[in-house]
Amino acid sequence: MSVATDHTGPWTVADVLALPEDRTMRYELLGESLVMSPAPGVRHQRASFRLHVALDAAARAVGAPVEILEGVNVVLPSGLVVPDLVVVDAGATADDPVAVDIDAVQLVVELVSPGNSTMDRKVKPLLYAEAAIPHFWRLELEPAPMIVAYELESGRYTERATALAGATTHLDAPFPIAMDPAGLARQ
Repeated sequence: MSVATDHTGPWTVADVLALPEDRTMRYELLGESLVMSPAPGVRHQRASFRLHVALDAAARAVGAPVEILEGVNVVLPSGLVVPDLVVVDAGATADDPVAVDIDAVQLVVELVSPGNSTMDRKVKPLLYAEAAIPHFWRLELEPAPMIVAYELESGRYTERATALAGATTHLDAPFPIAMDPAGLARQ
């Protein structure tokens, strides 16, 4: 049974959140359109996990009152997205919500996947800026791991730093972290 053919009319955030959990697909809502993408592959998940661990350690080191989450629903003014990683205010997850409130999101991270590169590089950053998320990072895995860090400025993201594989880069926001992206995807 296909989710897309069983539904009639425009999709809403409530419709998407009511879908049964599916570990093989990610469901996002852009406007009133349901967007489905396959679950990420092993290299993507390895890099996501390692970046999650690095962000968590950096946040704990400075006592930042945040929580780092992978693949969680985030409700935007224009729909619903599932960023690869989010840094949220710690209190925002106290009652175990099914979706995180946009006002609690400090940072979103997208790991560029071959099948979603346009979404990860172009569409989602525009949606995140529109939703006033203060920080956005993009992790490119090819040809070598690289993190591009952006900060919201006058409603648009401005590139603040690029962390290249083989060099430790120090980022200050949303909390201080030093990393070399080379080890994120290595087996």
